[in-house]
Amino acid sequence: MRAWLTAKPAGWLSKVPEIALSFWIIKIMSTTVGETGADFLAVRLGWGLVVTSAIMAALLVAALLVQLRTRRYTPWIYWLTVVLVSVVGTQITDLLTDGLGVSLYLSTAVFSVALIAIFFTWHRIEHTLSIHGIVTPRRELFYWAAILCTFALGTAAGDLATEALGMGFGWGVVVFGALIAISYAAWRMGGDAVLTFWVGYILTRPFGASLGDLLTQARVDGGLGMGTLWTSALFLTVIVLLVAVAQIGMDSSKRGQASE
Repeated sequence: MRAWLTAKPAGWLSKVPEIALSFWIIKIMSTTVGETGADFLAVRLGWGLVVTSAIMAALLVAALLVQLRTRRYTPWIYWLTVVLVSVVGTQITDLLTDGLGVSLYLSTAVFSVALIAIFFTWHRIEHTLSIHGIVTPRRELFYWAAILCTFALGTAAGDLATEALGMGFGWGVVVFGALIAISYAAWRMGGDAVLTFWVGYILTRPFGASLGDLLTQARVDGGLGMGTLWTSALFLTVIVLLVAVAQIGMDSSKRGQASE
């Protein structure tokens, strides 16, 4: 088991996409879908938090098993897993807040500590947090654990800022968007690439959650009243189109390499 976790399997290539503009667009839309999709299933369809969480968790486990069995980055598998992680991460926070009455202050603090612990353990064992170094099963497991925690943390932090602290959805989008821009500027000015990537990755979750709430919530509550169904459908359509383009491009590249 240890040898399987630490060894690079034959033919194993990068399991994550290149960090380009399309990556961040899909990531932000995935976080928004996680917020709106979870609300649609739990509230609009009446599944409730527990049933929605159980179904989405089962789908996430299935997607992760497929992702872990692949030997290279496969766009549709990777982004399907991210969307499901987004929904499950949202549900974890919602279960704690709405189901168990856990304070958003406490859940934000707990998820922050958990994420720090994951990063600390990951770096202590693997000596890197770079996503370009995801070349063994163990590193990929650390990667997905960190991502799940960022989604749960981002949901809690976003709700804390926009609801508990009274920032509002619009200002939540502005503030978290500005923080993302600052992290990007820091990277452009020579900041550590790994650190600025993870800071930006964490911030896209509360940004996406605030954006989702701004679009879906009723106007009397400070939103634009689009509703969870139409917002989820719109963002999922864009995600599917972008992922399809990436998948077609990758398949064409593989066929070209095979013919040489």
